[in-house]
Amino acid sequence: MTVETSDLLLFAGFSLVMVLTPGPNMIYLISRSICQGHMAGVISLMGVMLGFVVHMLAAALGLSALFLTVPIAYDAVKLAGALYLLYLAWQAVKPGARSPFEARDLPADGTVKLFAMGFLTNLLNPKIAIFYLSIFPQFVSPEHGSVFMQSLLLGGIQISVSFTVNLAIALSAAGVAAWFSRNATWLAIQRYLMGGVLAGLAVHLISEERRTA
Repeated sequence: MTVETSDLLLFAGFSLVMVLTPGPNMIYLISRSICQGHMAGVISLMGVMLGFVVHMLAAALGLSALFLTVPIAYDAVKLAGALYLLYLAWQAVKPGARSPFEARDLPADGTVKLFAMGFLTNLLNPKIAIFYLSIFPQFVSPEHGSVFMQSLLLGGIQISVSFTVNLAIALSAAGVAAWFSRNATWLAIQRYLMGGVLAGLAVHLISEERRTA
């Protein structure tokens, strides 16, 4: 199995942008950490990570079958991935978009429920599901060897990036939320910056040639 280092770095960049884009996981972890403390956020994060493993294994098994039977599916999922990135870009900049650091009130939960809710939040997270269905396949090529092993490698990178960023978010959520509440202008700057990055990634994805050996 040979995967170009440049592809791995680009995929890590995609993974970083996706985890920094507000979605159900980020909103839940921030709200849980602010309402119930750092440890509750970390326990919830462990459940989120298990959800990532399920998404990764489903993608690895599904792609192995898909690329063997329907090679043209590569182009279809590339278009879907670019369109989804553009959708996320619009969600970031549209009027009335809400910051994830505006914490939702949540009741205190026990350890098992914290883990279970983190798992279900990620398992049912449409952002992650679409990432694995439409963007993830762009970095997998049958010409580079086992699709399953490539998928595991890329999934490991995505999970590592997501864990690192989400852990930092869970541990610093209260402080960051307080800072943003005093610096509202930066919320708008963050939204437009994220929207621009997502739109740029969409253009890059749709214009890139199919990967070959």
